[in-house]
Amino acid sequence: MRRALWLAGGLALLLWPWAAPPYFVFLASLIVVNAIVAIGLNLLSGYTNQLSFGHAGFLAVGAYVAALLTIHAPALPVVAALLLAGLATALVGLALGIPCLRLEGLYLAMATLAFGFVVVEAILNLDWITRGNDGLRVPVARLGGLALASDTAKYYLVVAAGALLVWAAANIVRTRTGRALLAIRESEIAAQASGVHVAAYKTLAFVVSAFYTGVAGGLFAFIVGYLSPDAFDVFLSVDFVAMIVVGGLGSIPGSIVGAAVITVLYDTLAAFQNYRPLIFGVILIACMLFMPGGIASRVRFPVLKGDNA
Repeated sequence: MRRALWLAGGLALLLWPWAAPPYFVFLASLIVVNAIVAIGLNLLSGYTNQLSFGHAGFLAVGAYVAALLTIHAPALPVVAALLLAGLATALVGLALGIPCLRLEGLYLAMATLAFGFVVVEAILNLDWITRGNDGLRVPVARLGGLALASDTAKYYLVVAAGALLVWAAANIVRTRTGRALLAIRESEIAAQASGVHVAAYKTLAFVVSAFYTGVAGGLFAFIVGYLSPDAFDVFLSVDFVAMIVVGGLGSIPGSIVGAAVITVLYDTLAAFQNYRPLIFGVILIACMLFMPGGIASRVRFPVLKGDNA
């Protein structure tokens, strides 16, 4: 049964660009990008209980690094650009994670929120690199001699990267590292008494989460083709938190479903942009009241392992 679901899901992903209009191909690519961010955020918040409202900042770092690398090194393959964007963002995550080790709850949320504002201000002030409010046009990604200019080509790039990162996350949570992260979520004192190096694993969670988001940022830059600091505001970080809350904390499949639900909902309600904070606030409150474990608590996902909701 599980193998049949894998085959059906893989076939649907492969055939989607040939069965859907171009805009829905773009929307599917955006869902996968958001799912990668949600998985990274869930590894931080769902597995170590470190709430972050700064992942829009990490996404911006990854997007601008990938874009600038492509501009200044046109021959650089897209795979290398994405890897370097993820590594650069991971270093930023390390720099943020170490001083945040002693922060918890509201204080940690405020620190990561401030980080998001700092990144946007840096983009605005480093206009000689980022072009500030004028925006940055991203060159077409290249894989060898192939230019990934069409929505279909970008879609397959995003799906391939997403599948690899989902597989990696599912394996991480089944290892000793995943068990250590879960132990920290349940009780830091008990985890430390059991021999878990709490500070090291909490920092590792920040680094891995930032790496995932940096790769997603690079993918976002390539599928959108234009970057502006307005695209990385605080409300985007709230959207990412909403994805893991709706999908289910501590659940990789839940992160994917939550990203799909919130992305489609956001696209559907685009005409009501001014009411976005209100709508998503109501969704979060309703989810916490009536479905505190998210969709993952109500639906059994047989496709992926590593679901610890």
